[in-house]
Amino acid sequence: MLEEENKQLKARIWELEMEHDILRRAAKYFAGETNW
Repeated sequence: MLEEENKQLKARIWELEMEHDILRRAAKYFAGETNW
């Protein structure tokens, strides 16, 4: 039971890291595109 929970948490962490990476790239892209 603990192993199953662990597997789910790892999958969730991976998901969040992917989202974070995409957001960081988008922020970098938009920062380069705009002239504030």
